Amino acid sequence: MRKTTRPSSPGSLARTLIAAVIGTIAATAAAQSATTDARAPLQIGDQPGLVPTPEQSLLPPEFRMQPVYFRTTEKPGTIIINTDERFLYLVQGDNRALRYGVGVGRDGFQWSGLLKVSRKTEWPDWRPPPEMIKRQPYLPRFMAGGEGNPMGARALYLGDTVYRIHGTNQPQTIGHALSSGCFRMVNADVMDLYERVPVGTKVVVLQRAKL
Repeated sequence: MRKTTRPSSPGSLARTLIAAVIGTIAATAAAQSATTDARAPLQIGDQPGLVPTPEQSLLPPEFRMQPVYFRTTEKPGTIIINTDERFLYLVQGDNRALRYGVGVGRDGFQWSGLLKVSRKTEWPDWRPPPEMIKRQPYLPRFMAGGEGNPMGARALYLGDTVYRIHGTNQPQTIGHALSSGCFRMVNADVMDLYERVPVGTKVVVLQRAKL
């Protein structure tokens, strides 16, 4: 005797459809959560103690270190930072340069000028200046160098100013204008630049004049 299949009731069919919709929503939320974890949300303030994952430190292709065509009258070895482009160029000569993605100062903290690298430090300590503490009173007054330090793996100090080219523990800020005037690089890039340039290197900071 052949067994017959009892048709589903309207209530059962509705429950199946609801379960399917809930499953789709959950899958979408999980995918969005994974994306958020890979590229943490942007924070204007420094985040001491934050240690990025390798996935978070992987920059978009346009901001990864790469050789590029670059015309300039500056001598090889000069650093040129274009604030508007969010790029740092290390001049190589023959119309070539190494280009790195950087984070730059937010509105009101950008600047332009000509300086030299006055000092270089590996895994620098961090002492937020009084102006920064006034804006962000929760910051520590001192933090020893290390992976969770906002100064990152290396620092190149610019003249006798408070500005530096340094690493960061917030790689997701590269390509954005969020700093207090310093130039941020991912740790791998600032370590590469650190080995290529000596103290005394000329640094040209360019900023488009506002109309």
